[in-house]
Amino acid sequence: MNFSKNALAGLTTSFALVPECIAFALVAHLNPLTGLYGAFFICTITAIFGGRPGMISGAAGSMAVVIVALVAQHGLQYFLATVVLSGAIMLLFGVLRLGKLVTMVPHPVMLGFVNGLAIVIAWSQLQHFKADGAWLHGASLLWMCGLVVLTMLIVYLLPRLTKALPPALVAIVGIGVLSATLGLPVRTLGDMAHIAGGLPVFALPEVPMTMDTLRIVFPYALLMAVVGLLETLLTFNLTDEITETRGLPNRECVALGVANVASGLFGGMGGCAMIGQTMINLSSGGRTRVSGAVSGIMILLFILFLSPLIERIPLAALVGVMFVVAQQTFAWSSLQVLGKVPRHDALLIVAVTAITVATDLAVAVLCGIVIAALSFAWRHAREIRADVTEADGVKTYTPHGTLFFASIAHFNELFDPQADPQQVALDCRHLRLADHSAVVAVATLSERYAKTGKTLQVLHLSKRCELLLQRSGVMVTA
Repeated sequence: MNFSKNALAGLTTSFALVPECIAFALVAHLNPLTGLYGAFFICTITAIFGGRPGMISGAAGSMAVVIVALVAQHGLQYFLATVVLSGAIMLLFGVLRLGKLVTMVPHPVMLGFVNGLAIVIAWSQLQHFKADGAWLHGASLLWMCGLVVLTMLIVYLLPRLTKALPPALVAIVGIGVLSATLGLPVRTLGDMAHIAGGLPVFALPEVPMTMDTLRIVFPYALLMAVVGLLETLLTFNLTDEITETRGLPNRECVALGVANVASGLFGGMGGCAMIGQTMINLSSGGRTRVSGAVSGIMILLFILFLSPLIERIPLAALVGVMFVVAQQTFAWSSLQVLGKVPRHDALLIVAVTAITVATDLAVAVLCGIVIAALSFAWRHAREIRADVTEADGVKTYTPHGTLFFASIAHFNELFDPQADPQQVALDCRHLRLADHSAVVAVATLSERYAKTGKTLQVLHLSKRCELLLQRSGVMVTA
């Protein structure tokens, strides 16, 4: 792959990382440098050692929201201990090879996740239209809106003229030069925070190594790990689809865990994959580890040497780029298929999108999986049926479908112990017993027939189910 193309993509992404990480640090009531140090460690380590080249990780807002209460109640040192512990949990998740669990996330949940985050990305940019808590007005607002629109036009139109340079990079640099040359009255990155600083310093979190400390930090660490892994693995899947390649999810989880541990030990925030910055990187041509590594290293260079230049970048340019990212991230095709897909899938897409916007990613995805599982169980529970034949005084039921906890009620409705003859057979050749509830249902059915003085003979069961039923006292015939 082209080294210079990937390096430019990484540079472009680094510009977009800075305001996001500063904003997330401020949300968590932390020093902005804490967010930038976190972005450096997490972005660089996951880019070099992770399992998904082209994906960008950093100090994420979804994880910042989780620890606001912890920072307010216990301070910075407890927060850093939480980051280290959450990294250890992520690392363990990858070592145990649990990354494949993301394959259990249904496609409608993925669409809802993408749409929800696109809305969140766009909505979060509105904070830059405020100054000191009040909305911009007059000339300041007009200049802000004008430069945002100009930035978006450059990003959309430049690829029609040339693809030699990432359009987002050209837009950010071009708007920055224009603003500085004309002395425009616009807010800049430096208005958010000053980012000059020194090298991060290694230090163990200054907290007592006691069970009381563990009781304080563990719930937050576990929640951070869950949120971080969910957002990372879902972004991982999206990156796989866009690049039409396959990454290594377990390796990505291990690298993310190591990155969070390192970040916490050097005074940085926790983090995970960032879908907005990943989309900027991919749309700018970043496909290899080079783009992610350059992006992370540039963050450190901004802190050490380049802060006077970076702080002069107009926020309008970064907002314009993020608006384009939100538009490109939103799965517009999902709106077209809402009327074509099954109703339960359409409702799932809408529900996950709404929950992502209203709460957070972890709640939305977990709710989506639960809703999908319940919908699946409900639909399959109603599909069970039976063929009934009678010969030589023996009535034979041949059920078709899957017998599991949700289909037991429908299964029982197929039989009539009071009206059936003395000899009844249950032919299970087309029936799959999926769980222990199914075995109990067959045993209970046998008891119902026994209470009426009749015999139920169970045929063609698997060896495993035969053994379980025989232990329950049910007569089984091969």
